[in-house]
Amino acid sequence: MGSSPIVVSGSSGTRNRPNNKSKNDPCVSSSGFVYLLVSFVALGSIAGIYVRFMMTPNVHASISSIGCKEDDEGSWSIGVFYGDSPFSLKPIEDMNIWRDKKAAWPVANPVITCASASVAGFSSNFVADPFLYVQGDVFYLFFETKNSITMQGDIGVARSTDKGASWEQLGIALDEDWHLSYPYIFEYNDNIYMLPEGRAKGQLRLYRAVNFPMKWTLEKIIMKKPLVDSFIIPHDGKYWLFGSDHSGIGAQYNAQLEIWYSRSPLGPWRPHKKNPIYNTDKSMGARNGGRPFLFDGHLYRVGQDDGETYGRRVRLFKIEVLTTDRFEEVEVPTGLKESIKGRNAWNGARSHHLDVQRLSSGEWVGVMDGDRVSSGDASRRFHLGCASVLGVAALVILFGVLLGAVKGLVPLSWCPHNIGKRSDASLDWERSSLFYSRMRLFCSHLNRASSSLRARIKPNSCSGSLVLTLIFLVTVVLMCTGVNYIYGGSGAHEAYPLHGQYSQFTLLTMTYDARIWNLKMYVNHYSRCSSVREIVVVWNKGQPPELSEFDSAVPVRIRVEERNSLNNRFKVDPSIKTRAVLELDDDIMMPCDDVERGFKVWREHPERIVGFYPRLANGSPLKYRAEKHARKHNGYNMILTGAAFMDTKMAFEMYWSKEAAPGREVVDNLFNCEDVLLNFLYANASSSNTVEYVKPAWAIDTSKFTGVAISKNTQIHYGLRSSCLQKFSEMYGSITNRKSEFNHRMDGWDV
Repeated sequence: MGSSPIVVSGSSGTRNRPNNKSKNDPCVSSSGFVYLLVSFVALGSIAGIYVRFMMTPNVHASISSIGCKEDDEGSWSIGVFYGDSPFSLKPIEDMNIWRDKKAAWPVANPVITCASASVAGFSSNFVADPFLYVQGDVFYLFFETKNSITMQGDIGVARSTDKGASWEQLGIALDEDWHLSYPYIFEYNDNIYMLPEGRAKGQLRLYRAVNFPMKWTLEKIIMKKPLVDSFIIPHDGKYWLFGSDHSGIGAQYNAQLEIWYSRSPLGPWRPHKKNPIYNTDKSMGARNGGRPFLFDGHLYRVGQDDGETYGRRVRLFKIEVLTTDRFEEVEVPTGLKESIKGRNAWNGARSHHLDVQRLSSGEWVGVMDGDRVSSGDASRRFHLGCASVLGVAALVILFGVLLGAVKGLVPLSWCPHNIGKRSDASLDWERSSLFYSRMRLFCSHLNRASSSLRARIKPNSCSGSLVLTLIFLVTVVLMCTGVNYIYGGSGAHEAYPLHGQYSQFTLLTMTYDARIWNLKMYVNHYSRCSSVREIVVVWNKGQPPELSEFDSAVPVRIRVEERNSLNNRFKVDPSIKTRAVLELDDDIMMPCDDVERGFKVWREHPERIVGFYPRLANGSPLKYRAEKHARKHNGYNMILTGAAFMDTKMAFEMYWSKEAAPGREVVDNLFNCEDVLLNFLYANASSSNTVEYVKPAWAIDTSKFTGVAISKNTQIHYGLRSSCLQKFSEMYGSITNRKSEFNHRMDGWDV
């Protein structure tokens, strides 16, 4: 039957059939099976630890169980922008609009997501293609929402009575048996019409509002062509229809544009003499990307750049000539600033739709969709994950071969000549089969190669041990990579909405010239957290760095202090535009997801100090101890403000009040305890809980690597803080009776 393939150690190496004893339980008795089982358990445990501490949750899916499923088309959401012109649009967070009821100080984009739609009762994987309709002071927003169950697009609608800061989901305005998107809304003869894309039907259909905004009826099939992303506009006494037909022979997908004209939006329509206007590269903006608009007497068209990925960005074109036989347009800058926060930003990867309109006040408002991942991201991650898992399997077998636990690369039972009892006819066929002959030869060569490989590397040698270590490390990395690709979602550290609303905070740190290395790494990392609006550096000593030295995704402001004092940390700063401030030492590194979780808890309890390092001050006399002491007594009454959220107005004004002056003097004398003082001031100002704890997945103290820690001697440091506890207790009253227990919140983030 040919040369014998490899066997696992503990198995027979002869060509004779195994006896009944080995036949009954061959796997369990083999060291190879035990090795593979142990490898599976070990790698599974490592993967579990990785998932527990390193992988971030699907924020939207945790909000809604019926929607926000992972979708290959993306995770689109919608934001609102304002400006003095359509070329100076800024996101809503830059307008500093506050909403107390939703703890949004300020309101931030996105304003509509799959979660806000799903919570309202209609499951949605994403929302995109927004079109505004303005009635007086009321905004109506029509958009595509992909149903999580039917996996087709429907047309949803939301209403805002505060210029787009908050939205009420009204439901599904239009639902057909086929996919709908791009709900272009316009008026004609005192009627409101909708021209959605429905190319799956092979028709361009015009709907009229019967009971705006929720009830629509089919007015007319204006064209029996599967036009994509179409709009109708009046210009020079005619109506013009722009759309893309990708069904024609030779039509370039996402790169074709046609124009039609008529005396009425109801038709009949005639083709432009230059059709197709474009049939070119898909990055050129041929496919429409929103509503055209007039500005200073000129007509502008929004197009999609689909070059790098579908919907990468919008491009803006000024139409210079539009007649029945000519069409000319030139590209102009959009004035829009692309986010550089990457996947942590709601529109960090792409944005393909813009509707901008002028309000009666003269202000311009725009709605734009955005996505944090590129098209096909879910499939790409799955395929990469599967490839990583296959790589892990190969390395596990290789590791076993080198250890001697596996006697070859191909188990005996996998080879075609060792599959049990066969008939004489099948045996004759195998002998004459070229495929089986080659398979037997392949098995034999592969197993000889494994023996040769072990002989060459010599696992017991120093170099062999190094190779085994390297293989093990690569296997662990590949395992974690594969798990992350398959189960880890997009990898984005998203913001957590509260009551469907997002907000932002200011990050503040205090440092000096000896810690510049920490600061640069700090700014690079935290500036890319989703909800960070600005980073303020309180510079206490030495020559401050130039702003150009930082790689930051948000503005950085350096506030140089005249005097080196820890009290500067809480100085009143009118330039801070957010209500929330995260005081975070420049030597603390933690995931953005932990920061975002802390921010959400603070928005739920803005009157409290919300942070990541709990302490319990108790005993007689009061003594300062580490977190282990708080854990032992299952409670805490202080939060270290080296990593804590607080209300900038409340905290800073309280700290610099007349009553706090004696405490500030103690801080200056000891050059310590500013965080302890703030905890006492909070407790003295309220009879309820004043601190909340959020457990970080992990945190690293980078000062340990640079040797520039402020508190190098722990014993002396703790002694000073114990002295502060006693002095502040005499000044402001005890906090020993203000204990909060761990694991008292429903979110499970305070365990």
